[in-house]
Amino acid sequence: MKKLFLAFAVLFVALSFHGQAGAVEPDEILSDPALEQRAREVSKQLRCVVCQNQSIDDSNADLARDMRLLVRDRMLAGDSNQNVLDYMVNRYGDYVLLEPPLKASTAILWYGPFILIVLGFLAVVFYYRKQSQGTLNPDGKALSELSSEEREKLKSVLSDNNNDLGNNQ
Repeated sequence: MKKLFLAFAVLFVALSFHGQAGAVEPDEILSDPALEQRAREVSKQLRCVVCQNQSIDDSNADLARDMRLLVRDRMLAGDSNQNVLDYMVNRYGDYVLLEPPLKASTAILWYGPFILIVLGFLAVVFYYRKQSQGTLNPDGKALSELSSEEREKLKSVLSDNNNDLGNNQ
């Protein structure tokens, strides 16, 4: 039993550190550790356009590898982290960023869910408010909004129905 527990513990620890290594191949790693660290920081902010919800640092896709190499080439050319990000955005669009900026063109993505929640809440409030005004007739008017003529007609129909029910029994 102890061996089984130990095996699971080793497996758990191994899987826990799996995500930290990322998909960076040994031949991609820069010789300067500070430059490599900057490249990894930038790579974690860029979306793999193949995997869509993974950073290029974590993705094994060929395109992600090409993007990682491009990031490192730009760093070796002397670009700052922001310059590299700007270059990638110019090349691939805002979609390449895992956290796209708030702009007029992306505002609906940022605020859309909140707008839908508010509209849904208002629809529920109006629905229940209409229900609390009274029972609705087929025209959508509340019974309290019926004219006196309509009320008399309704009473007549209801009393006829009650009389019919009483006669049938």
